[in-house]
Amino acid sequence: MCGCLRIGVVGAGFVGERHMDAIRRIGQAHLVAVVDTDYDLAHARSEQYGIPRCGVAIDEILDEVDVIHNCTPNNMHVEVNTKAIRAGKHIFSEKPLALNTTESRAMLDCLRRNPKVVHAVNFNYRMNPMVQEMKQKIAANEIGDVLLVHGAYLQDWLMFDTDYNWRLEPSVGGPLRAIADIGSHWIDAVQTVVGSSIAEVCADLATLIPIRKKRKDDRAATFSKGGGTDYELRPVTTEDYGAVLFRMRNGARGVFYVSQVSAGRKNCLYLEVDGTKSSLYWNQERPEEIFIGNRDSASLLMTRSPDQLSAQAASYACLPAGHPEGWNDALLNNIRAFYRFIADGKVPGVDDCDFATFEDGHRVMQIAEAILSSSRTRSWVSVDGRERHMRRVEQLHVSRTVQIWAQRLWEQETALSRNLRLALRQPVGEFPYQGLELCVSD
Repeated sequence: MCGCLRIGVVGAGFVGERHMDAIRRIGQAHLVAVVDTDYDLAHARSEQYGIPRCGVAIDEILDEVDVIHNCTPNNMHVEVNTKAIRAGKHIFSEKPLALNTTESRAMLDCLRRNPKVVHAVNFNYRMNPMVQEMKQKIAANEIGDVLLVHGAYLQDWLMFDTDYNWRLEPSVGGPLRAIADIGSHWIDAVQTVVGSSIAEVCADLATLIPIRKKRKDDRAATFSKGGGTDYELRPVTTEDYGAVLFRMRNGARGVFYVSQVSAGRKNCLYLEVDGTKSSLYWNQERPEEIFIGNRDSASLLMTRSPDQLSAQAASYACLPAGHPEGWNDALLNNIRAFYRFIADGKVPGVDDCDFATFEDGHRVMQIAEAILSSSRTRSWVSVDGRERHMRRVEQLHVSRTVQIWAQRLWEQETALSRNLRLALRQPVGEFPYQGLELCVSD
């Protein structure tokens, strides 16, 4: 399929290792290089996976690869992705695509100048065969018109004040945490299965642990336990919890919530779609099952059996029934579909694909920023309306005064009653211009 593809991985941490394992399992692409700012880690991964080249920066490997996997922290996504695109390398990026829509839009502009580059964002839950089965059932009108959509993504790995990770720091992870880190997965999954996008949001976000203890030895791996006794106190401004009411373009309404402080919930992503005929429910901690809810007949529990799935869903079922498939398999499906798209010579934006593209990643960023704006203004926010506003602002090439005027114009247009004040001491993230920091108060 794609034996000639030479693969380079940028970022050798938890997620990077999962990519390397999946690439090796695919077996028809050659993993030729791994780089990480921590050279010792990159070297260890190169020995672990038999990778011939290791280094500390993407620039060292661009001439040697056809595809880049970007597994870096969020604040490095735009730099790594843009370098790959400009070099004409296909790019498979971790989510979220960027820290904000200014960055994600800049990447789309770069792709327009490099139209042959194939691009993907790793929203791998959509590539689970049972999620694909939900998508096919809804598209075939088996549940009728979609009325309601609801669900959650719950974790507990940040529930103690001694739990610390780079995702807590806005300069690295961005102004949103739970929404961007795990909520983005839920948003992409639900838009995939329903076949429509979120148009308006009304959100409540909260930082439940405002002061955390960071280990001075700086060992804070993803999903690791806090430990040791030598800490420094760090203020936290990103959300531990979020609840979002939303309306979709197809008229469906819904609600979802996210939490990284829910004891006993490890990676509990679930979603339910209620239609005029029946409902569908899926939980990624029980990835082999779909609950089909009926009113006048028995409800059903459908388990993954390739010969009983739609052709589309069955194409992503790698194992016979009874052999569980889960997160790693969905990641493999995502990467394999991406490589196949490249090998088949397909064109982004012209040919259909099942994996999430940078356009999909940008749409999720638009929704995330609308959620942040909604929580701060305590109001409904239109996703497309805010995007149009931000485009107007970015076309202004003048001083801070004009930027403030544009923000106030937005408020008049949306009839929001808010009091504004400049606060140079604390960035908010809603207005993505370095040096301009805007706070909102009632």
